[in-house]
Amino acid sequence: FSDKFELDGITFEEPTVNLFSFNNPFGACKRCEGFGKILGIDPDLVIPDKNLSVYDGAIAPWRTEKMSEWQVPLIRNAAKFDFPIHRPYKDLSAAQKKLLWEGNEYFQGINSFIAELEAQTHKIQYRVMLSRFRGRTTCPDCRGSRLRKDASYVKIANTSITDLVLMPIQEVYTFFKSIEISDHDRQIARRILTEIETRLDYMNRVGLGYLTLNRLTNSLSGGEFQRIKLATSLGSALVGSMYILDEPSIGLHPRDTQRLVGVLESLRDLGNTVIVVEHEEEVMHAADQIIDIGPEAGTGGGHVVFQGSWDDIRNAQQESQENIENPNLKSHTLDFLLGNDTIPVPLVRRKALHFLDIKGARENNLKDVDVRIPLNTLTVVTGVSGSGKSTLIRKILYPALMRLKGEFSEDVGRYDELSGSLDRIEAIEMIDQNPIGKSSRSNPVTYIKAYDHIRQMMSELPLSKSRGYKPSHFSFNVDGGRCEICQGEGQVKVEMQFMADIYLTCEGCKGKRFKQEIQEVQYKGKDVAEILDLTVDEAIAFFRESEPKLADKLLPLQEVGLGYVGLGQSSNTLSGGEAQRVKLASFLGKGSSNKGKTLFIFDEPTTGLHFHDIKKLLKAINALVDQGDSVIIIEHNMEIIKCADWILDLGPEGGDQGGYLTFAGTPEDMLKLKGNYTADFLREKI
Repeated sequence: FSDKFELDGITFEEPTVNLFSFNNPFGACKRCEGFGKILGIDPDLVIPDKNLSVYDGAIAPWRTEKMSEWQVPLIRNAAKFDFPIHRPYKDLSAAQKKLLWEGNEYFQGINSFIAELEAQTHKIQYRVMLSRFRGRTTCPDCRGSRLRKDASYVKIANTSITDLVLMPIQEVYTFFKSIEISDHDRQIARRILTEIETRLDYMNRVGLGYLTLNRLTNSLSGGEFQRIKLATSLGSALVGSMYILDEPSIGLHPRDTQRLVGVLESLRDLGNTVIVVEHEEEVMHAADQIIDIGPEAGTGGGHVVFQGSWDDIRNAQQESQENIENPNLKSHTLDFLLGNDTIPVPLVRRKALHFLDIKGARENNLKDVDVRIPLNTLTVVTGVSGSGKSTLIRKILYPALMRLKGEFSEDVGRYDELSGSLDRIEAIEMIDQNPIGKSSRSNPVTYIKAYDHIRQMMSELPLSKSRGYKPSHFSFNVDGGRCEICQGEGQVKVEMQFMADIYLTCEGCKGKRFKQEIQEVQYKGKDVAEILDLTVDEAIAFFRESEPKLADKLLPLQEVGLGYVGLGQSSNTLSGGEAQRVKLASFLGKGSSNKGKTLFIFDEPTTGLHFHDIKKLLKAINALVDQGDSVIIIEHNMEIIKCADWILDLGPEGGDQGGYLTFAGTPEDMLKLKGNYTADFLREKI
């Protein structure tokens, strides 16, 4: 008899809340200290080529003359325990792979070999050999769950917390929904079970059922993170609150957008006010009230063009195609919603003559897929959220191509081979939504290299020449012409000890960034500070006659729909979508030496874009393809997908149920597919 919490000679910890938390030293895994990863032997380095068999040398450390002794007993005795030594490693069953690592009475496995090396680390050659096969690997004690091993001894319905956090959320939800426990236990856990089920249900409903509970937040996309915050709000079931959501449909496939709309409607039905800033058509159709602000962007906007319900919109269409309240203001939103304006489907699809082939892509949830990507065309990669699109393009294709060009150091996702017309690509440009510059000094006009032209022009004016001003005098980044009180920032930072810093307009230059005498140099009545205050549209009109070269440099910004942005507007005030389009404009205006041999990769370029802007964006992207370049777009927006020359669809679901190539072909061929989410929504557009 014992009064301790023990069984079979093992003394267990009394279960407490901290035992099941990896953020607490008490509950964190002792081996990886709650990080889930350790520096250990990386199986992908031990067996780098999964297409090789054991006989052909799949196990890299056993390829040397001395170490091949470890392989001899395995090859000699394989027939005794029916082990296929000529079968490629990737085709072995899980039990056969496990046997290879653990060994049996006939041979010692890879684990024994590694242990032998570790016992000999006093010899330098063994230390060097071990270092070749080390990498960040999943901790074997906690299986990546980050929880201490004995936390998994506590089980409910024969399932431990470690099992639960490694399951996708939809499976965890099913587990708790159908859990079989005694009436006594159910009575105790009733309230807790309700809370767990509600929260998991909301995660499912916002389309995140494919995530596991122990997924790292820094590996989530912006849209996923926003939806987790939304599910948290829903889980608390507040009433009488106002929810303001800024583009919650970012990164969502139309199928998931429908779920999101259902969630927003349930928030409203609970008695809350829901305000959504959104460009997604599905969300607009679900709205009780639409407020359209415009009619254009920037200086051409700022008016309430329309406010009303869907009945008002239909009435407006019957009365007149113009806006009821103010006939001078035309709503681009209503034009698209009512079908008066559309993005046309291309009359012909471009045919590809050259291709890139990725074989055996198996990073994250990709299921050993082979993908053929056409060059010199507009290729769109689609699929529901979490289906493996970003993994395929951003984690495998982009870094693998960059490595071939000798320009990249980041990890490349796991794949077998990249082949095809690699000589047709001389430059690879990833145009994502990262800011074009983090400092307040960077701006669109410097990014597209038009500011050099402005400075040169100002320094050639008669007053500049008589005073000896050089182009550098018209820069706010270097000494000379800039205001030295604020160092050309236009603002002075006042540091507050226990609060956020305060920025005040500079007293010396009144926010103009330049010294008074520099502002006296004027071109057609405007000084350099006033020129930087112009929007792109205003600047093009201002310089069209006198400085056509400068106007041409600014034209790409207008073409991608950024005519409303100020020339000197600080780049940290630009949204992700705007930053992406500034990058695109810089490529359109470059006239680079790699024209026709550049591969452009866009990651969801329609984020934050209205139909009207998407139309302009497509025109700019097609201009790249027409000059012979190749474009790959990761996208959920049906307007872009219907304009593709070639579609690669991944799925069929997200997470574990995703990672297969479900379709490759033209949009017209895709319409014939049955039971494909992307095809179902594409039919409405074509």
